[in-house]
Amino acid sequence: MDGDRRLSLAVTATILLFLGVQLGALALVRPFLSAGYQAVEDPSDPRNSVAYVLAILVMTGVILAIVKLGAKRFLRAAVTVMSGFLSFYVFSVVVPPIFVVDGINVGAWAFAAALALALYVYPEWYVIDTAGVIIGAAGAGLFGISFGPLPAIVLLGLLAVYDAIAVYRTEHMLTLAESVTDLKLPLVLVIPLTLSYSFLEQDEAVDTEGSEREERDAFFIGLGDTVMPTIMVASAAFFVDAPSLGVPVIALNLPALTAMIGTVVGLAILLWLVLKGKPHAGLPLLNGGAIGGYLVGAIAAGVPLVEALGIAPYL
Repeated sequence: MDGDRRLSLAVTATILLFLGVQLGALALVRPFLSAGYQAVEDPSDPRNSVAYVLAILVMTGVILAIVKLGAKRFLRAAVTVMSGFLSFYVFSVVVPPIFVVDGINVGAWAFAAALALALYVYPEWYVIDTAGVIIGAAGAGLFGISFGPLPAIVLLGLLAVYDAIAVYRTEHMLTLAESVTDLKLPLVLVIPLTLSYSFLEQDEAVDTEGSEREERDAFFIGLGDTVMPTIMVASAAFFVDAPSLGVPVIALNLPALTAMIGTVVGLAILLWLVLKGKPHAGLPLLNGGAIGGYLVGAIAAGVPLVEALGIAPYL
């Protein structure tokens, strides 16, 4: 297979993984609400966004400190357990409660434990990607039903600015991307460029932050790059008063659909820039595309701009 065709297939696979996270989050919106998984008392309060951004900054600092101290085994074990726990949210609403012990859905916990075990024992690229789509959809769904339009826009805007600073100025995001990739953590999605590629054996690849090595055997996409714009998609589907598009299983209206389209446009531009071999922050393009697409869809659906922005209560 020639190089151009391999790259085209890899780009297509990348877009499909993004869509997998987004469609998964939309499918989880209603079940998560019914299960009582909304994380905040007031989803319209933009202060929630600031609190979560601060938490993300602290978590990033902790991960970098652990890597610097050489406690990589602890980090890998901790992230694997957290991934299993987050996946439980998904399995708790999709696995029928056939076996229940003291109110515990044994099947849901069994699936979550199996996923965590697979990640720890055999983190091949398809295991990583499967887990990434599941926990990415879970994270975006949980944030989506917990952040109204204004908090979602504030969250995505602040993280886009932070990502740009972390890539172009301090460059610590590149260090973080290399560390989680080397540790085979489920914080990245892996898109192989060859049929023989093995993530367990790889030494040379390129990630979407642009840290390029000698050969291009795979793309690496930070899981956060898929989750953050999808928060806008899920929030639009849940909070915006626009007619449903009537798609089975998933919650989808026009603002959510155009937010998805905007994300894909931002992703296409990002991949085009990355393939030119230069480092680029992902969230400014991805979050910007999601927010812009959302606003276009909301206005097209007849939602006043002040309501689409979530600022009507403050005027």
